[in-house]
Amino acid sequence: MINYGLSGKVAIITGANNPQGIGATTAFAFAREGAKVVLVYKRVFRQFDKNKTDKNGTDRYYEANAGSADIVESKLKELKADYIILESDISSEDAVKSIYSTIMERYGRVDILVNNAAVDDENGFDTIEKITQKVIDDTFAVNVRGSILMMRELIEHRSDYGRIINISTDASQVFAGQITYGASKATLEALTRSIALEVGKYGISVNCVAPGPTQTGWIDTDLEKAVVPLIPMGKLIQPEDIAETILFLASEQARMITGQVIKVSGGHAL
Repeated sequence: MINYGLSGKVAIITGANNPQGIGATTAFAFAREGAKVVLVYKRVFRQFDKNKTDKNGTDRYYEANAGSADIVESKLKELKADYIILESDISSEDAVKSIYSTIMERYGRVDILVNNAAVDDENGFDTIEKITQKVIDDTFAVNVRGSILMMRELIEHRSDYGRIINISTDASQVFAGQITYGASKATLEALTRSIALEVGKYGISVNCVAPGPTQTGWIDTDLEKAVVPLIPMGKLIQPEDIAETILFLASEQARMITGQVIKVSGGHAL
């Protein structure tokens, strides 16, 4: 067993209400390592068919993202985790400040930030011919502004240990069909490198994980058949694959790794 040295550390994970998602899976992984976890989420309401949520696909995914974190909390209780769950909107500066005030009041420190929360447009308006100002503003508000605000506050409240892990996507540099989403993630990768240079003096590392097609409940059987041939390793990425990478980057062993974008994609989108 690897000892990541995370026992007692305080880790914030955003975008954590989907029980099958990267955020929740990462929270469970940190909890197993003895870390104190702070889950931040915002409900995203989209149309879904309740009769189709018993299997993977967009209906299950949309239901999960529209729900509370009750199922996630039940799992944390099973793990006997020390946790806080906050329903909040990281695109708001006041909300972000309130998140950190709550953490500092409860734990007195914050050590790790996993910027996982993100939004995209599901209506097909994220192409250059259909793009709207609202899609641009909504996407960048969370994926970029929210991530920056969360990073700024971690640095403001830094302890003697600091790890920031941003979550991008393996196709960020070329994402036809989701140009604003892709651009927001490419921006997050650029921010990772720039902020790493700024905060190295504090002993804070800043890295980015770029997942490939990951089964967080949204990939149905037909899509899986179409996507898997594009993955050299021959199978979908699982949330646990991402969580394990995040654990390593948050660990003492990764202390000299910073400013990096690591694709966890099985070779997809290299």
